[in-house]
Amino acid sequence: MFFRTVHRGTKPPFVLSRRIRTITTRFNNISVQQLDLNQIKSKKSHVSNFPKSFRKFSSTPLKYDAFSPLDTFPRRHNGPSDTEIKAMLETIDVKDMEELVLKTVPANIRSKDALALEEGLTESELMERLKRIASKNKVYKSYIGMGYANTIVPSVILRNILESPGWYTQYTPYQPEISQGRLESLLNFQTMVTDLTGMDLANASLLDEGTAAAEAMLISFSARKQKCKTFFVDERCHPQTIACLQTRSEGFGINVIVGDALKYDFENKHKNDLAGVLVQYPATDGNIYDYSDFSARIHSLGGQVVCATDLLALTLLIPPGEWGADIAVGNSQRFGVPLGYGGPHAAFFACKDQLKRRMPGRLVGVSRDASGNKAYRLSLQTREQHIRREKATSNICTAQALLANMAAMYAIYHGPEGITAIAKRIHNLTTALGEEIKQMGYFIKNGAFFDTLNVHIEGGADDIIQKALNSNINFRRVDNNTVGITLDETVLKEDVLDIIQIFSKDSNKKSNLGVPDKPNIPQKFIRTSQFMQHQVFNSYHSETEMLRYIYHLQSKDLSLAHSMIPLGSCTMKLNATTEMIPITWPEFANIHPFVPAYQAEGYKILIKELEHDLAVITGFDGISLQPNSGAQGEYTGLRIIGAYHKSKGDDKRNVCLIPVSAHGTNPASAAMAGMEVVPVKCENNGDLDMKDLEEKATKFKDRLAAFMVTYPSTFGVFESGVVKACEIIHQNGGQVYMDGANLNAQIGLCTPAGIGADVCHLNLHKTFCIPHGGGGPGVGPVGVKSHLVPFLPGHPVVKTGGDKCIGPVSAAPFGSPNILPISWAYIKMMGSKGLTSATHIALLNANYMAVRLSNHYKILYTNQQRMCAHEFIIDIRPFQKTAGIEAIDIAKRLQDYGFHSPTMSWPVANTLMVEPTESESKAELDRFCDAMISIREEIKSIENGQQPKGNNILTNSPHAIETLIKTTWDKAYSREQAAFPLNYLKTHKFWPSVGRLDDAFGDRNLICSCPPVEDYLEK
Repeated sequence: MFFRTVHRGTKPPFVLSRRIRTITTRFNNISVQQLDLNQIKSKKSHVSNFPKSFRKFSSTPLKYDAFSPLDTFPRRHNGPSDTEIKAMLETIDVKDMEELVLKTVPANIRSKDALALEEGLTESELMERLKRIASKNKVYKSYIGMGYANTIVPSVILRNILESPGWYTQYTPYQPEISQGRLESLLNFQTMVTDLTGMDLANASLLDEGTAAAEAMLISFSARKQKCKTFFVDERCHPQTIACLQTRSEGFGINVIVGDALKYDFENKHKNDLAGVLVQYPATDGNIYDYSDFSARIHSLGGQVVCATDLLALTLLIPPGEWGADIAVGNSQRFGVPLGYGGPHAAFFACKDQLKRRMPGRLVGVSRDASGNKAYRLSLQTREQHIRREKATSNICTAQALLANMAAMYAIYHGPEGITAIAKRIHNLTTALGEEIKQMGYFIKNGAFFDTLNVHIEGGADDIIQKALNSNINFRRVDNNTVGITLDETVLKEDVLDIIQIFSKDSNKKSNLGVPDKPNIPQKFIRTSQFMQHQVFNSYHSETEMLRYIYHLQSKDLSLAHSMIPLGSCTMKLNATTEMIPITWPEFANIHPFVPAYQAEGYKILIKELEHDLAVITGFDGISLQPNSGAQGEYTGLRIIGAYHKSKGDDKRNVCLIPVSAHGTNPASAAMAGMEVVPVKCENNGDLDMKDLEEKATKFKDRLAAFMVTYPSTFGVFESGVVKACEIIHQNGGQVYMDGANLNAQIGLCTPAGIGADVCHLNLHKTFCIPHGGGGPGVGPVGVKSHLVPFLPGHPVVKTGGDKCIGPVSAAPFGSPNILPISWAYIKMMGSKGLTSATHIALLNANYMAVRLSNHYKILYTNQQRMCAHEFIIDIRPFQKTAGIEAIDIAKRLQDYGFHSPTMSWPVANTLMVEPTESESKAELDRFCDAMISIREEIKSIENGQQPKGNNILTNSPHAIETLIKTTWDKAYSREQAAFPLNYLKTHKFWPSVGRLDDAFGDRNLICSCPPVEDYLEK
């Protein structure tokens, strides 16, 4: 009876211990005003009084008695049991966790005190607490528009994609043989975007509309043979988009001019200096303009035409590709993705064929496997920042894959007829509303429109806006005399009547709303071309068929639902169900990003608390949650540093020192922030070359802006010299930027600020449990010390940042708020003790695996105690000479064993970097180690001549079922060896759906949309 009561989330009086009552009282008594970051940091938490012996650690932080709740979280999050921990400690020859930390983490960076956070909440307590927070959000009917519209998320998509770990725990599809499902889905997304925009090809999504427009500006800038420094932005673009462009332009020295594009004299003012022009279609005020002649003018001057547009509107309007645009960008949010207070949403980016190799982000293409069968892969994977580094024009390293998959499935579920019907219904309701408002004596400022009206209110808009608010309705205040109204697919006839009543001067008068049965759009704007004619968009309109299609694709993809994904630096850890559940609650999902602040009090509390907790964890004084990816966080941190130097009159400080081992986004981000990249050498053991660092810091001391360092190092080691490195930079006038990709090894043991960093970005999609979603969403907030707090990013619509803030780096004020409850919940449930325990286990799991594999492979880069941090690197290079085997061959062979490959050939070519995370049990770690040891034996069979070089069990892997059932078998190994090298695979087998991909063929023959209908007919 006791367990059942607790499990249901209701507790008898005796269960409410003093600890729980204290926490509940404390939470209930905190007002929004009290959540000021500095005030909270100054208050002593009872956790900070824990004795130092607290850090000796137990895997089950709470000892249970008859009165303790049983749904504590850390014991569910951390993989190994106490018995397994003891065995693992014995394997690595340390007596306890304290000794492990002493041998792994340098003494000069270790924290003396426990994290000043609350005790962890149980899962049921967490849900109750979050329900109270969510209830403070007010879900009004929002007709604000500005690139965001409410939508109906089909339940079959909500439950089976957004809420499914088979979709949200997948990794980026860099291993295509075990990613065919989401690759096909993303190809569907690309095809949908290509068809609707009338462009030649589209990518697999970008972060948001504002930054997608900024990427388009940079392509326009780089596409001109001669240096052109002017980019024109039409004043009718969304204000957040304009602001994002202005922010991004500064690092490249681009002159952004905002004005009326249709009236501007380009020929005389920028005849030889125009890179491109951005227009909005339909415009932010709802008007539709004819840009065909305008595009010809811009092309005659050598510029690119970029169009920010609305996919739903393009079912009715002539697509940008048909009237001359070179690039089309926008937000696919209204294709079945919740508002979520601004994100995450999948932006789209489409362009003409001649720009395809300049396109940022990921591009899914059609290739073939080893048997010649059609298969999908990421095309052109080696372009941009990964090889161009500081010469790159983009630092994009992620996408919004999960949200792009949702948008694609929305289009498939409704089909071309369905989404056209949705668009017509919205437009017809908008037309009817406009007619009614005009009849009441108001002036509608729109000519041609799709879903948005601008209403002129003589004498001021205040009364109408307030009257709407009193009816739980949000309008857009365009200016003092203009109200904007944008309708969406959730709007009913009754809702339109409610809007009419707000404008009515006679409260008793009832409207007889007449809805037109055909679009009220001028003929010259009407679309005549077909779209989405591919079979996939015309086959799955019943829920039965849709469900089967979703699961068919899911079955082709390996995720955390199948096995560990041991990717070094990517931290593929448990995304707990309790963390995930709240993101689809209406109180979080259905809030427009630009609602009045009092309607988002719940979000405000959650954001403030998450900022506070992240500040405590990192030691920083201020946090911004606006960057919506790790690369965005890098860029933001460097822009903050640049703004700080500029405020002191040090405009000449533009040199950024970056180790040669750094990820490609580091130098790309520095270049985008307007900095000059100077590489710093590394020692043979992977450590930073301190002599080279000091020499270069001294050499550039008058120009030194920043030093970017990843800690623990990119090689998976806590370097002892990091404090000295920070001191060198500060002594020479620079600021230290820490890449937070490896923060999972620091929490509770040390802090970036304590080490000496001034800025650090945090990957919430790594350390703090936001799922990778098959390649996004991500969140990359930045933490800064007090002197940099005034420069945190601002926003033109909702006030954020300090009094000297840089411009916005994302379209929404808080980036991707809809997924912030995940990280908030993780921290709240783990608490101080649980977070520290997770770090201990991450270190233990990595060192245990390294020791087990060290008898079979060379482990690169350990410290003087022969310990690694939370990840380690396996050297594959010797096998190239002895067996003709490279890292890619082991990566592909691991798929036959049911595992995703570790990070391949980075940071050292022809190596594998392994990160097990704390979430994996000893049994799973052993299963992976057994697979790697078995593969080593297979390599030996090549080395001793039992199998030939170049045609063996590794180079032929992975082995798809089709390969194994062929009548002829001429391999030097058996079918059973290929498919079932270890016994567990006979009952626990994940099958790659295709054989090894032909990467070169895919890049030479770039096909990035669904095959034509004729291909299906041939079958």
